[in-house]
Amino acid sequence: MTALAEQTSALNATDRCDRCGAQAYVRAELSNGGELLFCAHHARAHEEKLREIAAQIHDETGRLTSVSPVAPDNEV
Repeated sequence: MTALAEQTSALNATDRCDRCGAQAYVRAELSNGGELLFCAHHARAHEEKLREIAAQIHDETGRLTSVSPVAPDNEV
């Protein structure tokens, strides 16, 4: 997915998926000024259609696989 310009704020725990209410990791900005938020699961499920209708897509799903900086060295 294509990343938005830096002016868009990062998604946080209060941003919820419009489909299921889980934490959102993808923001699709629509050409009419609206936006849709999706969890990683629903973003993948609807990715093809999102690419058709979104002016820009901000994807933070990479955060799901990164190791927390406070995790012990032996934890992955």
